[in-house]
Amino acid sequence: MLRHIVLLTLSGDAGESERDAMRAGIESLPQVIPEIEEYSIRFDLEISPGNASLVIMGDFADEAAYRTYAEHPVHLDLIAQKIAPFVQSRSAVQVNIA
Repeated sequence: MLRHIVLLTLSGDAGESERDAMRAGIESLPQVIPEIEEYSIRFDLEISPGNASLVIMGDFADEAAYRTYAEHPVHLDLIAQKIAPFVQSRSAVQVNIA
């Protein structure tokens, strides 16, 4: 099992409607990409300064399933249209989980 974790820091241009659109788009991906086994998005509570704005976590059976997701046109379109325009910084990791 592989877990994909992404931390995004958003620019000040990402208001409530943009964040809602990101959440809706991200949460819709498992319906169109069956390789996603578990998926979640959480926005930072803004308790500590300097934190990332949100975390996205997805679980996949293996590397092939992850790559199908990563290269899926709906995923790429979501990134290009609703996420990338507001990203100040991005960090990601893929790890094995039991």
